[in-house]
Amino acid sequence: MNEFRMIKRIVKGQPAQDGAGVKLVRVFGQNDVKEFDPFLMLDAFDSLDPLDYIRGFPWHPHRGIETITYLIEGKIEHGDSLGNNGFIGSGDCQWMTAGSGIIHQEMPKPSPRMLGVQLWLNLPQKDKMTHPQYHDIKSSDIPVMKEEGAVIRLISGELNGNTGAMEGDYVKPLYFDADVAPGKEWTFETNPEDNLFLYILKGAGTFGSEEGDYAREKSAVLFEAGNKFRVRAAEEGIRFLLLAAKPLKEPIAWGGPIVMNTREELELAFRELDHNTFIKETLV
Repeated sequence: MNEFRMIKRIVKGQPAQDGAGVKLVRVFGQNDVKEFDPFLMLDAFDSLDPLDYIRGFPWHPHRGIETITYLIEGKIEHGDSLGNNGFIGSGDCQWMTAGSGIIHQEMPKPSPRMLGVQLWLNLPQKDKMTHPQYHDIKSSDIPVMKEEGAVIRLISGELNGNTGAMEGDYVKPLYFDADVAPGKEWTFETNPEDNLFLYILKGAGTFGSEEGDYAREKSAVLFEAGNKFRVRAAEEGIRFLLLAAKPLKEPIAWGGPIVMNTREELELAFRELDHNTFIKETLV
């Protein structure tokens, strides 16, 4: 195993439409689950045109996963079938545990720029049917770490002795937003058992050893195992979102917005949707 994590794979993603016609980039998804485990899917959106996204994501179900929406710029109104509602604003993060089942909608509002990502995080088999809940993380709740050459917004997990705004109840990922100044190098120690990837929002950089491998903006970078992460920012600097967590290594049965462990569990979920028995409990 290398001391520094080297690039295993660079993924550019594909333009896609979801919801009622929202234009986005599906960075990785159903074909990548083994490599990115426990991360299931990453959708990225970056638009100056409200027509790309205002039709939003009307009422739809989820079961068996957590969705983590990090909005860098913009505004999204959300609500669910149980009466919960609110807004995600610039710099905010919403962490939703679908658990046993929830039906909700996410409706972006016209903004000068809509920039952010939604991540799907798998739930362990033993927790698939846990109670649904929300964690609304405001921008002001997210600790900001200013290190030499880098500014880090720590959404979840622990980094260099600092604790993020959130700790997962089931899978406990490290998740942060890093902005590294032009030409600067930044490193941190990683758990070699974790799968680690990042999504480059802007700029470019070299990763791994001194020679390193190069990657540019709008790319997801999956890394090999290693004890340390190293990035050297290019002349324009680099900003990226980094996530790391221990893989679940469990079977996956995936059908649209529902991710279970067996085909039988998946078929039961869709039967329950047909018979209006999908929702098991109210939010706590």
